[in-house]
Amino acid sequence: MSKLYDIINNIKPIDLEWKEKAHEYLETLAIPYWSLGELLNIAEQLCGIQRTLKPSVSKKCIIVMAGDHGVVDEGVSAFPQEVTPQMISNFVRKGASINALSDVVGSEVVVVDVGVAVDMPEHVANNSIISAKVAYGTKNMLKGPAMTREEAEKSILAGIEVVEKVVKEKGTQLIATGDMGIGNTTPSSAILAVMTGQNVSDITGKGTGIDEGRLINKISVIEKAIQLNAPDPKDPIDVLSKVGGFEIGGIAGIIIGASYYKVPVVVDGLISTAGALIAKALNPNVVDYMIAAHKSMEPGHEHMWKSLNLKPLLDLKFRLGEGTGAALAMNIVEGAAQVIDKVLTFEDANVSQGE
Repeated sequence: MSKLYDIINNIKPIDLEWKEKAHEYLETLAIPYWSLGELLNIAEQLCGIQRTLKPSVSKKCIIVMAGDHGVVDEGVSAFPQEVTPQMISNFVRKGASINALSDVVGSEVVVVDVGVAVDMPEHVANNSIISAKVAYGTKNMLKGPAMTREEAEKSILAGIEVVEKVVKEKGTQLIATGDMGIGNTTPSSAILAVMTGQNVSDITGKGTGIDEGRLINKISVIEKAIQLNAPDPKDPIDVLSKVGGFEIGGIAGIIIGASYYKVPVVVDGLISTAGALIAKALNPNVVDYMIAAHKSMEPGHEHMWKSLNLKPLLDLKFRLGEGTGAALAMNIVEGAAQVIDKVLTFEDANVSQGE
């Protein structure tokens, strides 16, 4: 795993000099001072990442990491585990919500099997998905660790290597995170509880739409799993291995890989942001490269953003995952790049400045 830690340890903060240059330039645009608010903050961030006053994010890629969870045996989800590969097939057919929204924003969708409980050889054979399978789903975290430490590391490396592929082969300039995995709000809530000290009952939601009885059970399962496995909140690999998921590790890898290759990364919902918590704990510099897409309906999501000190761009009452919120936020990010590229300065536009 030397490659993994070499990459983690070599992520640099964004370039503050370029960010300052961008700020000074944006102040000269023919608009009232900072009247495009967060859009200008994103433009600054893009300039700091790409080290230019002409950032480009037109080549977009949504990476959907997929994995299954042994903890579904405990009745924490409204849907059976076989829905995970069924939905992957729907992604391949371009019949899912993420496909519809990716078309709107002009983004490619890349689906990665990092831990689905079954093989999908037909999709791998025709290059419809990438196989980076670490194992056939996690183990039931109510009975022991979800995965080994080595498996946790492999899942993160899988995400890094997908980023490496899309950046080097396709010149990707903007990445968004997505997920697919029945039961994955359970490990995501567990990660949040462990890493921030929040009470499980305060941050656990209904996921795919479970009823009140199942929610009570879900909270109990998470509390017992944390007590049994005793993950160390100061060791993110330990947390991921004991109460995490392969797609969560994969998403942490996407964020780490994007940061290493200096590509802005739009982080989606609860599951993606659980991956972001793991990534930040491995190297805090990754937060410089993150853009918070939206606040989901899951009660824990807001706490995750606060822990990362990020403000989500959208609040559309989403609770789907797949990268749907991040897909829509990609257009906002591209809007920021267009503003700094195309809006004229007061001088060039021959517009008088305000007092």
